[in-house]
Amino acid sequence: MSATSYDAYEGLNRLALDRAGQAEAFDAIGDQYETAFPHKEGQIASGAWLSGELPAGSRILDAGCGTGLPTARQLSEAGHRVVGIDLSPGMVKIAQANAPVGEFHRLDIADLRGGRLGGPGSFDGITAYFSLLMMPRAEIPCALGMLHDLLRPGGLLALAMVEADIDDFPIPFLGSTIRVSGYLRDDLRRVVRDAGFDIVGEDSYAYAPSSTDVPPEIQLFLHLRRA
Repeated sequence: MSATSYDAYEGLNRLALDRAGQAEAFDAIGDQYETAFPHKEGQIASGAWLSGELPAGSRILDAGCGTGLPTARQLSEAGHRVVGIDLSPGMVKIAQANAPVGEFHRLDIADLRGGRLGGPGSFDGITAYFSLLMMPRAEIPCALGMLHDLLRPGGLLALAMVEADIDDFPIPFLGSTIRVSGYLRDDLRRVVRDAGFDIVGEDSYAYAPSSTDVPPEIQLFLHLRRA
């Protein structure tokens, strides 16, 4: 267990309610997401790293699975047991269709407290691609602590965030408004180390979505091991 125990996550319960509007936005977006974000080289490369580092049949949590593309499908096709969670019921339905051998649930990260889906040490690997940026900064360390505890000792986390010095900032997104947070890369490194992870790899990509209402961004991918 990390120094941050499950009893410290009361704020995440509140956030599950606060993020209801985020879920509604992604329900409305649906398949538009894949049209707006067609090129995901960074995410595919990160997924390949995780898949290659773990033995076939590893149990992997896809936290914020979205449409299931590319990650849930990529990891399932590599022979891993994928469990995907997302706040948006619409996204969960799409993910199940895109990665039919995976297991998908409409859950918030906060819902994993108390042994949902297996409890501490029940996953060999976790992906969190752009899902934690939907939280205010004050809650991201708590979420990272929970993901740390869900991993077996030495388990791996593939994390992606957008490099930006913002906290709970509203942005237009495919006809909806969502609130996002980000870090500059040195700050992100500090946050993940404080949560109990060793950084074993790092990549960054300049990304310009096809959507006209989202500005170009720098995507940071960290490859982490539970210390």
